[in-house]
Amino acid sequence: MREFELNLSMEELEKRTSKDYLTTKKMLKSDAPEYLELADGDKETLKHLVRAAYILEKINMQIDCKHNLEFKEFLEKEISKGNKQAELTKILFDAQKGMNAIDSMSNKINLAKDIKELPGKGVYPEDLSKEEFHNILTKMINEGKIEEVKKILTQRSIVERCGDELIGIDYIDKFKDDFSRMADEIDKASETSTNADFTEYLKLQAKALRTADPMLDAYADKKWAALQDTPLEFTITRENYEDEMTGTIAENKDLSELLETHGIKAIPKDFLGGRVGIVNKKGTEALMAIKKYLPTLAQNMPYADEYEQNINPNSDAKQTMVDVDLVAVTGDVGAYRGGITLAENLPNDDKLSLTIGGGRRNVYHRQIRFISDMKKLQERLDEILDKEQHKYYLDEADHWFTIGHENAHSLGPKKACETLGKYRNIIEENKADMGSLAFVDLLTELGMYTDEQRNQIIVTTITDNFLKSKPTMSQAHRVRTVMQNKYFAERGAYDIIDGKIHVNIDKVVPIAKEMLAEIIRIQIEGSFDKAEKYVLDNFVWTDNMELIAQKLQKVSKTLNGRTESELAEKLLND
Repeated sequence: MREFELNLSMEELEKRTSKDYLTTKKMLKSDAPEYLELADGDKETLKHLVRAAYILEKINMQIDCKHNLEFKEFLEKEISKGNKQAELTKILFDAQKGMNAIDSMSNKINLAKDIKELPGKGVYPEDLSKEEFHNILTKMINEGKIEEVKKILTQRSIVERCGDELIGIDYIDKFKDDFSRMADEIDKASETSTNADFTEYLKLQAKALRTADPMLDAYADKKWAALQDTPLEFTITRENYEDEMTGTIAENKDLSELLETHGIKAIPKDFLGGRVGIVNKKGTEALMAIKKYLPTLAQNMPYADEYEQNINPNSDAKQTMVDVDLVAVTGDVGAYRGGITLAENLPNDDKLSLTIGGGRRNVYHRQIRFISDMKKLQERLDEILDKEQHKYYLDEADHWFTIGHENAHSLGPKKACETLGKYRNIIEENKADMGSLAFVDLLTELGMYTDEQRNQIIVTTITDNFLKSKPTMSQAHRVRTVMQNKYFAERGAYDIIDGKIHVNIDKVVPIAKEMLAEIIRIQIEGSFDKAEKYVLDNFVWTDNMELIAQKLQKVSKTLNGRTESELAEKLLND
């Protein structure tokens, strides 16, 4: 077994794993009424789905970093010898689900010396530079190896060296044994499921894990996206925010033109997550209230006549939505790295299911959005928000905004915008935020929100947009927040008065509409240079942002987070 040198000192580890610095999100417990009220068949199904999700976590660890599994084994061996430093390191490893991550202050966390996060994570050779990557692709295309290059640049492949060239191996083939074990568990889950639609989906998903065929994934995705009235939730999330290597191709004009000539798309690699939960019927009913308005929102998107979008204004919206009590979040979706996701809108635009008539599905994470310490929240508001506007701050309004954000992912240009390279995800997340804010007044007019709820969404969103520290360019979700803050400040959406935020409520929605229109124009044109200029012009950390950041740091010491999954662990051991 390989030996590693631990990177964080005992002092640093004791701080980062203490209660003040490590936040915990608690998933369902084994005595939760949501679990106890399930039919016996669904309880058995849940057990197998949890097992499948943890097998997926093992797979994603290898996609994330080639050393994760051997480092985990090393830590476990050291812990068995009584190594306290290894024990505390393992807490962070389990929390961030890997050796390398970023904390809530945007500091890079490397748990072992000499092993740092790479642009290509674990999906590209560790010694592959951007320049060599581009040169190899160019040479292979010029030699007519078009199909080989397509396999390298698909979102499903692990890239390895083969002589002086590269090859792309579909991840189903690369991790065949583990995917087969997953499929076995999902097949077992389908045998006891009480819901016919969910059972059909599980069978399709199991089949897709046994054979490296993107169309099998598409059939499973299409069925999953149509599920609405099921007792359980099981998702294999596939998102490509982590791959920083593939996106560099957009910076190479000659190579980009060569790929376009041969009809090759450079799609960033998928990282895999597992979500297992119990659908909350009451929460889901509240979510569904917005569905009838989606065609109207699609019609009101900027430049709507210039592109196709996932929501067709003239037909029923292919958009399902569920609020879920979480049993387990594993792999990419469960990794606490700076933060953890509140909800997801999937499949993404690069997925094949959307080309065969499939829709999209929003899944909201109840346990992750719950605020456990209202006292801390009040301390935060006292530090940063004008006291007169405290009445408009409501933590539930953040959930309403998130609903708008996730649905806005289904609005706007349907194409995946790979030509925007490393700025693609930043632009898309910015679009989703501005889509949520831009339609608040329209939805109020239509009766979705009251005037008070409108004010609560606006004030809560602007307040929550302030961060504890300047993010790195790789943090798409946070970069877009800084961009919005600068954009709103310059146009008068808020002022900083005596060190507190004062939101100019009636100015926010018109400014959001303005920014949304600019973002949609960039997506339509697909110009890397214009996307880069837009991001860099707006990604500016101002003195006012730093002022509020210092106040936020005073209130919250949190650096890392983790999930606690008591029911899942019990089911794993049954």
